[in-house]
Amino acid sequence: MNHKKNHESARTAEPDLRPVHIKFNHPTATSVCVAGTFNQWQPQADALHLERHGHWLKEMAMVPGSYEYCLVVDGQWMPDPLAKDTVPNPFGGVNSILQVRHRD
Repeated sequence: MNHKKNHESARTAEPDLRPVHIKFNHPTATSVCVAGTFNQWQPQADALHLERHGHWLKEMAMVPGSYEYCLVVDGQWMPDPLAKDTVPNPFGGVNSILQVRHRD
């Protein structure tokens, strides 16, 4: 049995997870979550953590690709004001676009 070949195929089967940081600033927010195509639009799945004085942060590891998402701030859905790109959503608003890049 070729152990080297099995090890190489196991390595290529591992997902290429990339670090992602979602940041949001809001001095009076009491809860901030992120919902998108990466978590089936379930805001409770990914809550941001209050770092200090209205600075919220969520660190995740994601497979490279393009994802749509919104922030949910105190129950109100909104696009990420720091997102570079948006796309119209079926509710008359916009979703933010998150591009997770492959390793260089």
